[in-house]
Amino acid sequence: MKIAMIGTGYVGLVSGVCFSDFGHEVVCVDKDPRKIEMLENGEVPIFEPGLDRLMAKNVEAGRLSFTLDLNSAIDGADAVFIAVGTPTRRGDGHADLTYVMAAAEEIAKAAKNYVVIVTKSTVPVGTNRQVKAVVTAANPGLDFDVASNPEFLREGAAIDDFMKPDRVVVGVETDRAAKVMEEIYRPLYLRDFPIITTDLESAEMIKYGANAFLATKITFINEIAALCEKVGADVKQVSKGMGLDGRIGNKFLHAGPGYGGSCFPKDTKALARIGQDHASPMSIVETVIKVNEDVKRRMIEKLQDLCGGSFNGKTVAVLGVTFKPNTDDMRDAPSLTIVPALVGGGAKVRACDPQGRREGEHLLPGIAWIEDPYEAAKGADLLVILTEWNEFRALDLRRIASDMQSPRMADLRNVYAPSDAETAGFEAYESIGRSGFGTL
Repeated sequence: MKIAMIGTGYVGLVSGVCFSDFGHEVVCVDKDPRKIEMLENGEVPIFEPGLDRLMAKNVEAGRLSFTLDLNSAIDGADAVFIAVGTPTRRGDGHADLTYVMAAAEEIAKAAKNYVVIVTKSTVPVGTNRQVKAVVTAANPGLDFDVASNPEFLREGAAIDDFMKPDRVVVGVETDRAAKVMEEIYRPLYLRDFPIITTDLESAEMIKYGANAFLATKITFINEIAALCEKVGADVKQVSKGMGLDGRIGNKFLHAGPGYGGSCFPKDTKALARIGQDHASPMSIVETVIKVNEDVKRRMIEKLQDLCGGSFNGKTVAVLGVTFKPNTDDMRDAPSLTIVPALVGGGAKVRACDPQGRREGEHLLPGIAWIEDPYEAAKGADLLVILTEWNEFRALDLRRIASDMQSPRMADLRNVYAPSDAETAGFEAYESIGRSGFGTL
């Protein structure tokens, strides 16, 4: 089948590349000439493990191409996917659908034959019906269907998630559209991966419900961690004991400095607004949003305590600035709250991240970027582990402690055991939901 993918951001590019690997002819469209030039030159504008190799393979096979020309991409397409951004709208928390509706109108004007217009972007309930209305108004004679096909990709594991999904969700109104979507996902049907075909509204709600629940799970364990610190419990043991219950599960039960990324922050805010608009308040979700911000502020207090009550004049080494490992994504990362607080308090910050510098240089001004974690820690008063990259999981703690001005560590991902830090020579250590030692 021929597929046009509108948008070459994270979702659009990963989806387009993977669809081409299914054997479909895929044309990815973007308005940004710089992005298209990079892609045509074999460069991937985002960091996602394995994406560069898979993209090159399918370009070489002639199944994948990139263009600025929407008309040529849509010509003869069986399905057109909308995979543009839906950022949080300023002022009211709603998802901004400007790009989605603009894409729908352009598709309507360019399409000549029957096509299924598929919303891949995360959108509020009712959006696909709005897309249908926009397309009908722009081209009343067009024969088309709309479909909702939300994505569930984890950054850093997106290709595996696409190829071996927990489930694929498809919302449609007609059998004709359902058959097109079935053909697109045929490789997954043949391998018996769950494909849920439902109505438009249910498909839209599944995405928001899933993300809100996962954000709630993260926030819940972070609140449990705060209580563990007060009562002397170990949150890692608590999480393990909870997670072994099959009704709960162990995923997303890892205490840390709060959730971030491209999905959870904006999707929880959007769901809260949807609830308010329909007089059905999402009280749990609203609390999750508030508590997540409180968690980040609590991290700042931890660091301040380790610095004797003030950041002024201190040198702080920060290991990891992306919101999670194996991605270059900085959107709503805890570092965007924590690092400015350090700088604003008078600290000299040295940051080290395997992929975060490209985005971080303009998002985190006033800090030094160091390639090596040992160099970053040399002469520092505090070491902060903020993102659990593999590169930071087996550091020579004794070497780091001996090279620091004041060997103190804030392990905000619980990578190390307190006893390891103490044996290595750290004079103070704090983590999340566990007993530390030596805090000032």
